[in-house]
Amino acid sequence: MKEPFRQHLDSSRDLETTYEAIRAGFVALALEKNRRATPFVAQARALQAAALRARTAAELLNMEDIQAALLTAAGVSDKAAGYLEDSDKHEAILGLIQNFLEPAGAKFVEELVFRFLLTRGDTLGGSMRNVGGVLAQQKLTRSIVAYLKNAGRPYRWLHLLTGEWTPAPADETDLERQLRGLSWASGRKARTLRYNVTVPISRTHVDLCILNCAPDSLNVQIFKSPAAYLALGELKGGIDPAGADEHWKTARTALSRIDEAFARHQAKPHTFFIGGAIESKMAGEIWRCLESGVIENAANLTDDTQMASITRWLCSL
Repeated sequence: MKEPFRQHLDSSRDLETTYEAIRAGFVALALEKNRRATPFVAQARALQAAALRARTAAELLNMEDIQAALLTAAGVSDKAAGYLEDSDKHEAILGLIQNFLEPAGAKFVEELVFRFLLTRGDTLGGSMRNVGGVLAQQKLTRSIVAYLKNAGRPYRWLHLLTGEWTPAPADETDLERQLRGLSWASGRKARTLRYNVTVPISRTHVDLCILNCAPDSLNVQIFKSPAAYLALGELKGGIDPAGADEHWKTARTALSRIDEAFARHQAKPHTFFIGGAIESKMAGEIWRCLESGVIENAANLTDDTQMASITRWLCSL
C-alpha cells in the first residue's frame, strides 16, 4: 500500500514553503494583529473622551470610571494588577500623574493616551507571540470540518469557553476560533482530536492528538493508556523562515520522545508533522524521516492540496 505522505509529496522540494506563501503568511499575521488591536484602540478613544472632562491632570485621580485605564497607563499589566492592593494601585496612578502627566501641561490627555497604548502594545505583543500556532490550529480545524461536512459525516466539537461537547452547529462561521477539540466516527469507531495535550506516557507536550475513543470517555485514565492514542502530531504555524529550523527541532525532539516512550509499552501511534515555514534543509530532514518511517506523514500548512490530503488521512485512521 502506498505510504500516506506519497499521496501528496513526490520529493522534499514539495515540502518547501514558497516565497508567495511566506509573503501571504506575513500579511495574514499583520491583519490578525490589527484585528486584535481593535479593542485596545477603542479603549484608548473612550479613555481620551473621558479624560477630556478633567481640567487638570490631578482631577483624573478622582474619576472613578477610568481608574483601571489609568493603572494601565501607569505601566501596570492586567495580570500584575491582580496582585496589587488598592493602596498600591493608587500609588502607581499618583506616580503617573505627578511624574508624567502634570509635566505635560495642557497636553496631559494626549500623554495619558500614549502611555495607555504603550502598555496595551506590550499586551498585544505577548498575545501575538503564539499567533502563528493559533492560526495554524484554525486552518487545520477548517480543513477537517470541511472534509467531514463534504463527506456527510457528523461531528461534535469542544467549546473553548464552556468546555462542553456539542453537535455541529448549523452556522459554522468562526467555529475554528471557538474550538479546542473535535470528534467524529471512522467506520464504527469513535475518534476524538484534542489540541495542546501533555501526554503522561512520554511527559511530552504535543500540539494535537487523536484518541481512539469518544469524547464522553475522556478521563485521566484514558490519557494514561498507550492504546488510547491513535495519532500524535506537531503543528508549527510560524511563517518566519528565520525560526523555521528551531520549530522543526522542537517538533522532532517531541516526536522522538513519543516514539521512545510508547515503544516501552509496545505501542506505536501514527506520528506526523505540519509546518508553515519549511526551508530547503529542513525539508530534506523531514523527507528522510518520512522515508525511514521515523514519522508517517507530513505536510506544508500553506499548501491547500497537501492539507486536504493529510486531513483525509487523519479522518480515515
